[in-house]
Amino acid sequence: MVAIRSLLYFIFLILTIIVFGLLISIAGLLRLSPRWPGILAGAWGLTNLKLLKWICGLDYRLQGRENIPDRSCIVLCKHQSTWETIALRWLLPPYQAWVLKRELMRIPIFGWALAADRAIAIDRNAGRQAVKQLIEQGIERLKEGRNVIIFPEGTRVAPGEHKKYAIGGALLAQKSGHPVLPIAHNAGVYWKRRGLKKYPGIIQVVIGPLIETEGKSAAAINREVETWIESKASEIETGLRTKDRGS
Repeated sequence: MVAIRSLLYFIFLILTIIVFGLLISIAGLLRLSPRWPGILAGAWGLTNLKLLKWICGLDYRLQGRENIPDRSCIVLCKHQSTWETIALRWLLPPYQAWVLKRELMRIPIFGWALAADRAIAIDRNAGRQAVKQLIEQGIERLKEGRNVIIFPEGTRVAPGEHKKYAIGGALLAQKSGHPVLPIAHNAGVYWKRRGLKKYPGIIQVVIGPLIETEGKSAAAINREVETWIESKASEIETGLRTKDRGS
């Protein structure tokens, strides 16, 4: 039953990407208000969160919404599955700029929508040039009032595992002077980093206190962010295991 429900959701996911992707692309082509692509992307995120709940029995619980600032910031988030790439579109203010691998921009409709919403497409093999691009375009997006969304681990990491955090997001924070908003969750428990199945349950999402960056080195910022996210992710996983033993 899980496989059937997951396949059904996957079909709806593709349909929503086509419909909302075209709407976002058209909004970009028509040069409507620059906020329209983000608003439409937020509606796409909400639609999929509701579909996941209705079809797969997969819901979420959010803590720390009050920590989201009313000014632009750099969002550094734990990366375990595809879920957070969908959910953050709705859970965070709609005016966003995502840092992602350049290959995604080549996907028809999906890539067009990313371009319309001012994504920062990085060549991950470009080394220092990629970091330079991230800082230059990131500062530009922050000045536009956007939140820059980054997965510092660079790739999806299974629950309980840990990959060294890349320095790019922390460098952007240091150079721009903007604060960092850390986010931890356990989405990978229910939506694996590989595979079709989405298991029923409640994903725990915690938005941490804003981390101010003025006067701090990039290395210090990175350590502070990594420490908070990893400790909170571990706390969520420990709480889940304790709950399972008690049930």
